[in-house]
Formats: sequence, structure tokens, C-alpha cells
Amino acid sequence: MGKIFLIPILFFGIIILISAFFVVKQQTAAIIERFGKFHSIRQSGLHLKIPLIDKVAGRLSLKIQQLDVIIETKTLDDVFVKLKVSVQYKVVTAKVYDAFYKLDYPHEQITSYVFDVVRAEVPKMKLDDVFVEKNNIALAVKAELNDAMIDYGFDIIRTLVTDIDPDPQVKIAMNRINAADREKTAAQYEGDAQRILIVEKAKAEAESKRLQGQGIADQRREIARGLEESVEVLNKVGINSQEASALIVVTQHYDTLQAIGQHTNSNLILMPNSPQAGSQMLNDMVASFTASNQIGEAMKEAKLNKNKKLGN
Repeated sequence: MGKIFLIPILFFGIIILISAFFVVKQQTAAIIERFGKFHSIRQSGLHLKIPLIDKVAGRLSLKIQQLDVIIETKTLDDVFVKLKVSVQYKVVTAKVYDAFYKLDYPHEQITSYVFDVVRAEVPKMKLDDVFVEKNNIALAVKAELNDAMIDYGFDIIRTLVTDIDPDPQVKIAMNRINAADREKTAAQYEGDAQRILIVEKAKAEAESKRLQGQGIADQRREIARGLEESVEVLNKVGINSQEASALIVVTQHYDTLQAIGQHTNSNLILMPNSPQAGSQMLNDMVASFTASNQIGEAMKEAKLNKNKKLGN
């Protein structure tokens, strides 16, 4: 019978002995209480406690943790917007006691401070400014949380405004405004391009006309110079200026007829105003041809006399 009672006692003793040992994981702190009163804080590793007297009241993670808080508030221009604020925090190693005993629900406490700061800052800004000043909002939240939570053993590492979500209708309107602004800019660029094209085309045409006019002027200048030289040459052989002019006119007339005759599809129509004018024109042409022949004979005779003198 003694052996029968010894076995349960031995088994119970082994369980109590095993329960005296406990392990604390890395980056974790365990709070030990003795008869319901705080006794000590144990860090990572294997530890021993008095069975049935000491107990592990709780464990706190010393890692950096993140809490995401979504807040809906109104901007200065009466636009409702949702902000997602991510708070990164950790328990201060030296203040594990405060973090465990002074604050029951740290997440709710942090959320309350985030709501308070965001709803105090965002209503001062317009919607566009909220996107631009989101870093300032995050800094304001961090500063407020640090001042409030450090006494509870929590250190705020960083706060980030990770999302700004206006009302869907507002987003559609913003996209329309952006698209209209881009279309306006594109139209301005297209207008500038068309204006530059027109200006450059006008400049090119003006330059072409200038060069064309210069060419015509040079052509006429050369024609005049050629006529002047022709008259001088004819004067040297004894032909006066009037006769020389008539000869040049007749020559140019023949040159014109020859140029017209080079093209098979060319047509020349002479339409006098009256029969008398046509007869007068024909008489003038015959007289010009006769004068041209006389001038040609005179030039031949003058040339022969000149050669005879040079031979003598």
C-alpha cells in the first residue's frame, strides 16, 4: 500500500519541479509575481521560480511593433478623407514595469492619441496640402505620442502617413481636373507649334521672294548692261543709237519666235484691236525688217572698208 501512495506523490513532485523552470524567448521580458505582488523581471534565457509561490504574470515583447490606425476626418475645403497612420513603437527595456502595470490596453491608448492629433491638424489644411504636408502630420503625431507614451514605458520609433484616400467622387473630380489641365497644356503646345510653323513658312516665303526679286533685278541689270554694250559696239562701226536700238529689237523679236518654236505644243495668237492697227503693226514689222537688212549691209560694208585700211 505504501508503494501505491508513493507513486502519485513522486509524480506530483516531478511536475512541481518541472514547473519551477521556465524559458524566456529572445527580445522578450517576463514579469514574475510572488503571491500576487510584483517580484522581478526576467530577460531571455532559462530561469527558476518557486513553485506555487511565484508565477509568470505576463510577457512583453521588446521587438518593434506596428499599429495601423485609420482615421476619417474633414479638410479645410470640406472634403472627407481617410488617412492610414502607421505607428512603430517598442517597449523600453528599462521601463518594462511601467509598460505592464501602468497601461492595460496600449493599442487603444495609441489609437486615441493618433485620432486626436490627426483631427486637430488635417482640418487646418486643404486637400492638396494634405498630400504635400503628410510628413508634417506624421511628425506631429510622433511628437504627441512620444510625450504621452514615454511615461508608460513605450518609445515611439516612427509614425508614417501611408495612405490618403479621399471620397471616390472627389478622386474622380481631381482626375478630371488633372486631365483637363493636361489637355490645356497640350493645346497650348500645339498652338505654339502651329504658330512657329506659320512664322517660319512666312519667313521662308519672304526670303524666297526677296531672292527672286534680287534675281530678277540682277537679270534686268545684266540685260541692260548687255544692251548698253551692244549699242556701244554698233556705234563703233558707224551705226547710230536709233538704228542700233531697232536692230536689237528685231533680234530679240526673232529670238522670241525661235524660243516659241522650240516647243511643239506652243501656240501664239496675235489679236490686233482693229484692222487698221493690224495693218499698221504689219507695216511697222516690215519697216523694221527692212531697216534691219539695211543695217546689216551697212555693217558688212563698214567691216570690209576697215579690213582694207588695215591691209594697206
